[in-house]
Amino acid sequence: MSATDRIVATDRTVATDRTPQDLARERAHHDHCRTALTAMTDGAHEQVVVGENASASGADAEVLGYELRSRAKDMSELPEGPLFFGRLDFAGVRDSQVAGDHRGQSYHLGRLRISEHPAAPPLVVDWRAPVSRAFYRASAHDPQGVAVRRRFGWAPGSRGDSADLTGFEDELLGRGEGRNGPSALLAEEIERPRVGPMRDIAATIQPDQDELVRGDLAGSVCVQGAPGTGKTAVGLHRAAYLLYTYPQRIRRGGLLILGPNRTFLTYIAEVLPSLGETGVRQSTVDDEIARHPVRAVDTPAAAAVKHDARMAEVLRRALYARVALPAGSLAVVDGSYRRRVPLAELERIVADVREEAPPYAAGRERVQARVLALVRDQAERRSGTRTYAWLQRMGRQVRGFLDEVWPKVTPEEVLADLLAEPSSAAEGVLTDEERKALRWAKPPRSYRSARWSAADLVLLDELAGLIEHPEGYGHIVIDEAQDLSPMQARVIARRARFGSLTVLGDLAQGTTPWAARAWPALLAHLGRPDAEIIPLTTGFRVPGAVVELANRLLGSLRVDVPAARSLRTDGELRLLPVRDVAAATVEAARRALGREGSVGVIAADAQLPALRAALADAGLPVAGPDELGARLTLLPASLAKGLEYDHVIAVEPAAVVEAEERGPERLYVVLTRAVSRLDVVHSRALPF
Repeated sequence: MSATDRIVATDRTVATDRTPQDLARERAHHDHCRTALTAMTDGAHEQVVVGENASASGADAEVLGYELRSRAKDMSELPEGPLFFGRLDFAGVRDSQVAGDHRGQSYHLGRLRISEHPAAPPLVVDWRAPVSRAFYRASAHDPQGVAVRRRFGWAPGSRGDSADLTGFEDELLGRGEGRNGPSALLAEEIERPRVGPMRDIAATIQPDQDELVRGDLAGSVCVQGAPGTGKTAVGLHRAAYLLYTYPQRIRRGGLLILGPNRTFLTYIAEVLPSLGETGVRQSTVDDEIARHPVRAVDTPAAAAVKHDARMAEVLRRALYARVALPAGSLAVVDGSYRRRVPLAELERIVADVREEAPPYAAGRERVQARVLALVRDQAERRSGTRTYAWLQRMGRQVRGFLDEVWPKVTPEEVLADLLAEPSSAAEGVLTDEERKALRWAKPPRSYRSARWSAADLVLLDELAGLIEHPEGYGHIVIDEAQDLSPMQARVIARRARFGSLTVLGDLAQGTTPWAARAWPALLAHLGRPDAEIIPLTTGFRVPGAVVELANRLLGSLRVDVPAARSLRTDGELRLLPVRDVAAATVEAARRALGREGSVGVIAADAQLPALRAALADAGLPVAGPDELGARLTLLPASLAKGLEYDHVIAVEPAAVVEAEERGPERLYVVLTRAVSRLDVVHSRALPF
């Protein structure tokens, strides 16, 4: 028998001594699992009804009802698809001394646990369960107690079900026999045509990916992932794993997924629900800080200054410049008494609180509390303990003094004053040219009428964080992190003060003017300078020929990253020199639509109107990047990051490179969006 046994449906070759009855038994088990899942869903809805009629009252009833309704909603929203993708057969006692409590047991693995009732043995084990680790980590050299690892093949359902089981492959790890080559079923799943949103990779997680997915909650990690290495999927599956493994800690603090833009978030939106996790907040940095609508556009010079890390010090100075030493002693009327706090005591209180550096609002409260403590001590030495109502009366008298030395402010007030005249706060921090770029050409009459830019919202969030700490998250997953500016990174750091981070990105794909060229500096701005940086360089998604083409650009990107490599030797690459770019693009699109899968036409932003008109005139229905599920999509290079298409038509690479400062990086992104085939249509010399 071969090291890898495979049995497939009867319309394919069978290369094993196992009988077709094995396939029939697996199909019957899947039918059984489908029935059990239906019962679980119905039971969840019944529990909601019972819970709502239960005798619990008040907050207990509200919490119980919310939890039951959430569980029922999660169960009902699970997407259709195969209920398991693998099986582990552990060796018996005589065959292995390392299988532990699982000796002689068999487990089907899927995207969620399925059982006939809560106390029953599982029909399907959740892929995140500890026992499932061996499915991803075991090998012929280290079988981890596994005798046989089985992978299943599926096809769209033809029997009224969501999927048909077409075959399986067995690896006899207990005999020390691994695969002689790549798994055919694994390759089929990875290379399956992509139309619509991103899919989960629970069935195809590789050992190095699994190690990242199952990392401890307390640790922060940075993944430097080359194109096609699955870094985004790793981050999303890590989020699902943490929700499963640390449910109370994560749900108490919350989990946040941050992407580069709404198009990207739409593309990844169905991954976590497909893994049984709903209700996770998926957002962008801009969404998190949207205090006001963006109604102004900065010059490139102004935006560069506002995103610079030095602005944190400038803003701190501008805020605390409002704190002043008292002008004289403080007198408080208490009935027939006038209680006086000496000037020296007041100066000491203000100086001490400044030295302690609490959030600005907390500092104001500390000054008030300490002044009132001195007044109370005077009163109690004379006539005994004072009541809370007395403290409130005294507090009202102290308020005028407080407004003098530590006034209430809003972020908008501080920033408006700074942008009107940045000289004093920026002295010694910014150059004269930078201060000039920062200054408003025409200040508004009041901060209330100010028109804020996108970069201004980042600065307002910094000031808001200096005034009062924002609520944080238990864990934040940040994708395309290399594009964050230092000030945007600080936005995230404030929300992760007591949590951990999963930082995902590729320095070679940094396309913003302030994109990081090395991870340590950015990790410091994120508040995690000690986060481990782990490279993923081996790709499974992008064909080898495409990766080799993209690697030609690395020398011009001024980042120190290892060259990507791909395990895929299939795929198709065509370099098409032409005279009429629009006509050639139409021809390439028509040819691509004759094959299976999604097609993405990607070009410099300025070229899109002409290309859209040419495609429409040719009668080709073309969609935008937000229209998931379309066969043919036209999108600008500026929105291509994180997306993928079976067939990519990259139009005029030279124009993409010339369009912006980080043009070579943008082109690197464009070329690596192809999952199976890449056409490069060009009338000018190629920039690689």
